[in-house]
Amino acid sequence: MERLWFITNPGSGSTTKAKCDALEAVFQERGLTLVGRTEFPAEEIPKGAALTRKKVDTVVLFAGDGTINTALCALASWKGSFLILPGGTMNLLAKSLHPTLDPKAIIEAAHDETTRVALPYIEAGEHRAFVGLILGPATAWFRAREAVRKGAIKKLFQAAHVAWNRTFGGSGIRISGVPALRDKYQAVFVRPEGKELHVAAVDARDWGSIVQLGWEWLTGDWVAAHAVSESLTDSLSPKGNKPVLALFDGEPVSLPPGTAIKAGMSSKAFIATREELG
Repeated sequence: MERLWFITNPGSGSTTKAKCDALEAVFQERGLTLVGRTEFPAEEIPKGAALTRKKVDTVVLFAGDGTINTALCALASWKGSFLILPGGTMNLLAKSLHPTLDPKAIIEAAHDETTRVALPYIEAGEHRAFVGLILGPATAWFRAREAVRKGAIKKLFQAAHVAWNRTFGGSGIRISGVPALRDKYQAVFVRPEGKELHVAAVDARDWGSIVQLGWEWLTGDWVAAHAVSESLTDSLSPKGNKPVLALFDGEPVSLPPGTAIKAGMSSKAFIATREELG
């Protein structure tokens, strides 16, 4: 890790200009060369070929899981390394790679170590999820979540009303490829687990369960809820003849009917500072 490209998202709660400047100072203290910087989404993610021409060896991502997902998908064929720093709300990918959430400590440890690991992901067409994928009517709650982040109270109530109606309006999603899941579900959570997919389907009809789904679908222990059915599979696909809204690491995507969802594995491109991953 010597020549860096720094990707941030000013919209993420933890990536203020002051914090980004402080991390750039850490790069300088460690003798690292900052080749360039991208502020997403105002600026486009750089092309892999451009990074190669500039002899960048590591892309440092200081953002939330959604922005990190966008960058990783855009640079899927690039041959360099990635250092994931916690710059969002959940920081689930950073937590899986590092024992601390202190970006400065992570940079210092990453510069001293050379551990690179591969990460499992969920693949659906051109889309990937490194943290998790959500399908079903409950995906509509992401609009309410975004309104909360932006402090838009009016939009919050509007989005929550729409999400509530979709979740409890009698609709649901059916899944093929998982024999244990035969019913219609309000939400289907998919998580990469090695070479398989861990699938948790939720049939929630009461207030308590839907609050958990709507507001704690990433931070809460939703798998422990009484409304969850779990299974493992190699692949799955949504049934029906209409496009399906899906959240890839929290980012909304419309999937064509019957899209195959399967497990994948990245190259050893991720810098890890957890001792157990070495």
